[in-house]
Amino acid sequence: MNKHFRVPGHLGPKLEESGVRVSAVLRRAGLPQDLFAQTRILVTTEELFALWRAIGEVSPDPAIGLKLATETRTERFHPSGIAALSTENFRAAVDHLARYKQLTCPEEVLQEEDGNEWNIRFRWLLAVDVEPYVLTEHCFAWLLTIARHGSGQRISPLRLELVQPRSHCQVLERYFGCEVVCGASHNAIVFSAEHARLPFVTRNAELLDMLAPQFEQQLKQSSEPETFAGLVRGAIKQRLTGHRPAIDDVARALHISSRTLQRRLQESGSSFQRVLDEARHQMARYYLGNSVLELNEAAYLLGYEDSNSFVRAFRTWEGVPPGTWRETHRITVQ
Repeated sequence: MNKHFRVPGHLGPKLEESGVRVSAVLRRAGLPQDLFAQTRILVTTEELFALWRAIGEVSPDPAIGLKLATETRTERFHPSGIAALSTENFRAAVDHLARYKQLTCPEEVLQEEDGNEWNIRFRWLLAVDVEPYVLTEHCFAWLLTIARHGSGQRISPLRLELVQPRSHCQVLERYFGCEVVCGASHNAIVFSAEHARLPFVTRNAELLDMLAPQFEQQLKQSSEPETFAGLVRGAIKQRLTGHRPAIDDVARALHISSRTLQRRLQESGSSFQRVLDEARHQMARYYLGNSVLELNEAAYLLGYEDSNSFVRAFRTWEGVPPGTWRETHRITVQ
């Protein structure tokens, strides 16, 4: 079981967009001020709870969790959210989200169907404190965002069951469109059993087929200890956006010196150039197999001086030119 949560990098900008100062939140939570500048934002359950508790304390809006979970732009969804939207119905989407929660956190999505009711709740496996109310509301609001966006309908649950009392119950009732019951034995969002079978207008079997193998690979990798070279490779991929990232840039992202980065790679039998080539190779295969980018556009994104340099490098990796490789490996999405 993974013991850390991966905080999405876009949470920082979204907090600022909502009028919440990130620096104030991090200071209140006792977390590093450069938390959102990190390549992979990993936190313990205790740190996650501290972060969301601080968000609720710093924000003047008691319903800030709802605001942060509401999203209409699909391109800003997490990949697992996009995959959930590509499933056939709401239940399949929740099943998918429950399966891939394992990718990032020690958390479970529990479901129970009792007669005409479908009860969904979140369980924090390593929690020793009560979960922050802002986090609870955020999780339920995000689930409703998936349901409404996927179905194309403004559906509402039957009720919201909350352990802790709320001073903004009327706000919650307007948002969810249902009764809010406080003092419950556990936090849960209760839908009609019919909602579970609600078909998704966003269903995209081809896209799901394309994303599923990548998630399965991530799931496999998440159960294995990540190597230092893997961390460096991930940082490089984040910075392959039209230029060749320098070793100093990657070292800063990992909060170490470039000398330490070089030394640790050498100790593992690798080098910065080798890891850079591996990152470029992996991203090149992704661009050529899953997108409509022209070869010169892919070369630009990978930080090559010109398309000829990219072609030579790709031929070294795969033994054939990128155009030839693409014809036999492209994934077509209708």
